Amino acid sequence: MTKVIHNPALSNIEEISSTSATFNIEPLHAGYGNTLGNSLRRVLLSSIEGAAVVAFRVEGASHEFTTVAGVKEDVIDIIMNVKNIRLKSFSDKPVELRLEKKGAGIVTAGDIKTTADVEVINPDQIICTIDDPKKSIIMDFVIEVGRGYQTIEDSSAKRLHSDMIAVDAIFSPVLRVRYKVEGTRVGQETNLDSLALTIETDGSLTPRQAFEEAAAILVNQYTALAGSTVVASAPALGQDKDSEMSELNTPIEELNLTARTANALINNDIRTVHDLVTLSEQDLRELKGFGSKALDEVKEKLAELEL
Repeated sequence: MTKVIHNPALSNIEEISSTSATFNIEPLHAGYGNTLGNSLRRVLLSSIEGAAVVAFRVEGASHEFTTVAGVKEDVIDIIMNVKNIRLKSFSDKPVELRLEKKGAGIVTAGDIKTTADVEVINPDQIICTIDDPKKSIIMDFVIEVGRGYQTIEDSSAKRLHSDMIAVDAIFSPVLRVRYKVEGTRVGQETNLDSLALTIETDGSLTPRQAFEEAAAILVNQYTALAGSTVVASAPALGQDKDSEMSELNTPIEELNLTARTANALINNDIRTVHDLVTLSEQDLRELKGFGSKALDEVKEKLAELEL
């Protein structure tokens, strides 16, 4: 049995789309797949900073239990639609925005007049429908930055304007998180865990940004509780840091590539293994004097080095 708890490694990030990705973490100490997976999932869903509408005003509506002349939806329906507007705010203070639209048609989040402080992530989100060509609608919104969920009572107590309709706000930009734990092994260690964590966001930040923020929050929380106690740790099993760095610093000349392939890499200012692994397959194809045979040779060599 190992005497130390090895640190985990982020072995791979599989980008499913611009708003969804799977993070593969392995190898993990026995039982730590669920320990890390559950804690990261809870923080991702509850504590990542985001922006939301906390209050709004519709000209011609004094409260939520009413209708707006010339608008198909009542104010309650409008509230439900407003809560689905996804935003990104660059300001720590509340930001006020206005929407004005005249004539029959669908009113969407894209009709909101934004500033440099706020970006609308889903401009196609429907807010309401004007069904009278002679009518217009004017709306004002208050956008705030926060974490988790804010009740309508809290939104009401913090209102900038008493005539605005407060709404309960979901600040979290993370829409969905799921994780899967499987067994893995490294050498003689056979009871290790492998964690696959899939994160889906609303587009106001990338899955990687959300993942790293969640990890940083947990680090801060546990560091505050650890006091002066230090527990010995080690690099992830099978990923010794010193040997890995040494391998990455290996000169191209020492890889036993054919002279033509080695010269093509060096002529393109690729002089070490580190320079090589930072390039994608497409980058390699675009190198001057670097053909398909050279590409195949390099791919075989990197596979041999387990890079």
